[in-house]
Amino acid sequence: MYKLLHGDHFPRLFRQMREHPGQWLSWLVLALGPLLSFWMVEILNQNNIFADLQPWQVGMNLIWYTILFALCRLILGRNRRAGALGAILCFAVGLVNHYILRFRGRILFPADLAGWRTAANVADGFDFSMDHYMAEAAILLAAYLFLLWMCPAQRRRRKLPLPLSAAVVLGAACYSFAFFRTDMLPNLGIYTQQWVTQANGFVLNFTVAARYSSVDKPEDYSHDKVMELVDKYPAIPEDPFTTHPVNIIAVMNESFADFSIFDEMSTNEDPTPFLHSMRENTVRGLMYSPVTGGGTASVEFEYLTGFSTVFQPPHTVAYQLYMEENMPSLAALTSSLGYHTTAFHPYKSSGWNRPIAYRDLGFDDQLYDEDVPNPSLVRHYISDLCDYRTVMDRVSARNGEPIFLFNVTMQNHSGYAQGWNNLERVIQLPEQLAGADRGAQQYFNLIRASDDAMREMIEHYSQVEEPTMIIFFGDHQPPLNNEFYEKLYGKPLDQRTTKEVMMQYAVPFFIWANYDIPEREDLVISPNYLGVLTAQLAGLPMTGYMNFLAQLYQVLPAITPVGFLTPEGEALTRDELNEEQKQWLDTYETLNYCGMVDLFDEARGMFCLPESPF
Repeated sequence: MYKLLHGDHFPRLFRQMREHPGQWLSWLVLALGPLLSFWMVEILNQNNIFADLQPWQVGMNLIWYTILFALCRLILGRNRRAGALGAILCFAVGLVNHYILRFRGRILFPADLAGWRTAANVADGFDFSMDHYMAEAAILLAAYLFLLWMCPAQRRRRKLPLPLSAAVVLGAACYSFAFFRTDMLPNLGIYTQQWVTQANGFVLNFTVAARYSSVDKPEDYSHDKVMELVDKYPAIPEDPFTTHPVNIIAVMNESFADFSIFDEMSTNEDPTPFLHSMRENTVRGLMYSPVTGGGTASVEFEYLTGFSTVFQPPHTVAYQLYMEENMPSLAALTSSLGYHTTAFHPYKSSGWNRPIAYRDLGFDDQLYDEDVPNPSLVRHYISDLCDYRTVMDRVSARNGEPIFLFNVTMQNHSGYAQGWNNLERVIQLPEQLAGADRGAQQYFNLIRASDDAMREMIEHYSQVEEPTMIIFFGDHQPPLNNEFYEKLYGKPLDQRTTKEVMMQYAVPFFIWANYDIPEREDLVISPNYLGVLTAQLAGLPMTGYMNFLAQLYQVLPAITPVGFLTPEGEALTRDELNEEQKQWLDTYETLNYCGMVDLFDEARGMFCLPESPF
């Protein structure tokens, strides 16, 4: 220490700075790179780093940016090139995240990387025009690149001293290991943001989501415990006194929502008059989706399997990460009962890994856009009317043989800045709502077209002799701007109660039959139960797992990642559940993990009927 303070180290350092100011300037500008890139990305993330983030969030984001710039310097050996590469990479990723945020109302997540084909398929339907966030970030990028350009260029690569290089690599490796492979984040109480997804800052939230990208085994999980539940919840035989439909048609309608649940919603006329008129032989109500604004595949996974995304890491998609061959499903159940099972989505098969997912779920065949003869389009997508006519033709071609057909529509997919090809302008919004989201008017006219198309299909099957059951539900509410929702709520989104947040996850559902079924209104459900309700109303036998779900429904009739609804209509977070509710949820998690991740041979009878081919 004495030598350090009284030797010639500092004089020599200052002498080098005087003799080579450009070299030190380039180091200073490179050191500014992580901070300026963080600022730039958060502008695109619609965050103010000086007001919206806590100091610990700023610090943990800056660690990742610093690691990036340090690695760029190690690889390239030149300050200017390292700074430029790091900043341009950050801007590019920030721009992609900004578009995701703009189109879906949430930031980019690791699962979106696996779904890039889905995003590419529908990219031409979105508005990619520049906004002020992009302009501000581009100005900051240009300013930083200008500072780098002002620094003198290095004539050759200058490697960092070996001890410093080793320290950089070791430090990055140790931090990454602690972040991804230890309990550091859970112990610090750091999890993926789900409601206001920008809240951690983009890079921190993305890496946190990556940290939680595998399904955790429940703490007290064991095969013995599962076998106790197998004995406790036996399979239920078919109901001999209930009409068994020959045709079971399940329609999950893209972005179909009923905004009349919001007090501040108003239009010149009802966008869904047929939906609201349904009473006879109809069970209907609200379904609380696990997602909003996007994530269709998660909803169909819950409906078809009864497994809940609440036990998955936030914003992961089972179709992409967790599918296994012969996974228990409603398709496998109906197939074992002699139904021909068909999955139909009138768009590209590359979306959401569907060909593999549908195969693993037990569908006999799959149909996509190329299987629709002479398709008619609304905007750029196959219309619901064309979709339903294709469904009716496929059912009719079975000539009375039982069929379970699962249909995911496409007409109403965002974005809503497309042309009005074959879409009438019937529904008008008041200016305060139309001004909050210029695409909203197109959305509500799409919903009217969907309502009209459903009317035709119901009227058709009203005249068909074969017992037919139609299950209809929206997958999620559309990705309209946050400003639009703030107008509906009459308050900033971060001031909502749990029950108000869940309203943004509510979509309509109904089950209708062309024969007598018990009529009910105002049911509350989530898609993990809807398959059980389908089986109950159709008089089908149910597995032991479905028996458990039917009993769980009496305790927690809606289960979503953002909240739970009780039979009394109370909305609770997971921490607010009472002990009995938590015990039911723990049992659900055990069976969910077994059926989805660890379906061992002795437990198969819990999830599959004895007649099941697997």
